[in-house]
Amino acid sequence: QVQLVESGGGLVQAGGSLRLSCAASGMIFSITSMGWYRQAPGKQRELVATITSGGSTNYADSVKGRFTISRDNAKNTVYLQMSSLKPEDTAIYSCKITSNSLQYWGKGTLVTVSS
Repeated sequence: QVQLVESGGGLVQAGGSLRLSCAASGMIFSITSMGWYRQAPGKQRELVATITSGGSTNYADSVKGRFTISRDNAKNTVYLQMSSLKPEDTAIYSCKITSNSLQYWGKGTLVTVSS
């Protein structure tokens, strides 16, 4: 069984920064892709950023230049450094990993950006 545990969410003022972490544990084999997604109230879940095992990254246009995704393969952990946060970044942020062609999701962590 695979477990993903996110941390680092919270309340921050607009313009501030937060760093999210997501640690994977359990029966994990070769993790190919790791990523962050978010779901704002009343909206569909959307991709924020992904990173492959080789370090290639992909970002949503709305976060480019403000967010940075990184991973520590030895720790099976993915990070999301968020800067210049805006009220529209308020959402539940969830991580997802792909391992052996299976996808696993964390329960999410709430990020609230006040204006």
